[in-house]
Amino acid sequence: MPLAGCLWALPFLTVLAPSERYHQERGLRHKSLLDWGRQMLLQVRRWVPERRIIAVTDSSFAALDFLAAMRAHVTVITRLRLDANLFAPAPPRRKGQSGRPRRKGERLPKLAERLTRADTSWQRVSIIDWYGAGVRSVEIASGTAGWFHSGQPVVPLRWVLVRDPEQSFKPQAFLCTDEAIDPVQILRWFISRWRLEVTFEEARRHLGVETQRQWTDKAIARTTPALLALFSLVTLWAGEALAQDTRMPRRASWYAKANLTFSDALATVRHRLWWPEGFAMSRTNTDLVKVPRTVLEQITETLCYAA
Repeated sequence: MPLAGCLWALPFLTVLAPSERYHQERGLRHKSLLDWGRQMLLQVRRWVPERRIIAVTDSSFAALDFLAAMRAHVTVITRLRLDANLFAPAPPRRKGQSGRPRRKGERLPKLAERLTRADTSWQRVSIIDWYGAGVRSVEIASGTAGWFHSGQPVVPLRWVLVRDPEQSFKPQAFLCTDEAIDPVQILRWFISRWRLEVTFEEARRHLGVETQRQWTDKAIARTTPALLALFSLVTLWAGEALAQDTRMPRRASWYAKANLTFSDALATVRHRLWWPEGFAMSRTNTDLVKVPRTVLEQITETLCYAA
């Protein structure tokens, strides 16, 4: 977004995912969150088969069966447990060797152990827009391994271990199903995910998401996706207008705002809809009152921010 100074998360696909109790009470087959996620990502892959898709998820999707199913279609980045069972790649099969091929190699140290090992190689990096707090310096260690659990497939991945030199947060671990991606880029992509929370908050505050009074599934399935889509449409329309405009964000005396927010984007769209075409529809036989242009523009701007 021009003048926004950060990434904006735009909704483009939603599904209604009822809880397991909801389905049990109605005698319906339950579809888990992992099933919904797999179906949505495959749908996006069918829509844009030529594009590279990076799916950044929360820890709910850190499941071996989900990662194994998605690895050939999209790149998944999510959290990784510090006690996950990591293994080296399976050794090459010798000529004439009998039996089933090995699925994994030697067991590797757990990430919790690497935190205290002296031979762990740490690299200090700077991450831009660290959860909205500007530039943050952290230390990372990374490597490749295969994640395995009994009864589940082996998932090759790149792990990234993060710790804070100032010890303001506990060490964390992340995984990426594409082993070739740079670990710094993996961390930057994951940090950018917090913009989803900003989008949901802005959609609640300005568009009324989750505040509508509805009692049927069909009503929820209609209005919630429509409101989230409206967030994306307003952003795109405002982006076109602001690309040709040099206006600064509206500020209050007690609130210093350096970058544009969704309220500015919404006001920009309203301004384009109301001015000047919206004021050119008066009938010719109506009494006219001359209003200075500056006053009319002030009134228009005030109304744009009123709702």
